[in-house]
Amino acid sequence: MLYNYVVNILLDRIMSRKYLDIDMPIYFVAAKRETNKFLNENFSNYLVLQAKNNHNIDLNVEIKYPSQEKSLQLVDFICWSIFRKYEYKDNEYYVLIKKKIKEERGLFT
Repeated sequence: MLYNYVVNILLDRIMSRKYLDIDMPIYFVAAKRETNKFLNENFSNYLVLQAKNNHNIDLNVEIKYPSQEKSLQLVDFICWSIFRKYEYKDNEYYVLIKKKIKEERGLFT
């Protein structure tokens, strides 16, 4: 359930800094990591409930394979680029995305 907690922290950060227009429907697509239907439903229900209780928004959560949702492939590239920057001091791909990053700091800082 750590994954649920971390995603909720990120969602809270996005909402509290008003990075999204809450007047429009908000769709959250997560990569299908679990084959267990119960765990996927638990994850979706948890996020929907937290979004409603903490920010009064209706969040639509979908869990898909990256082959089904191309935006997940983009997210993988972005994460890999940031990982390369910090882990290997390799900025080659990070510079391609840097101007789109709104905030860059540790999760618990």
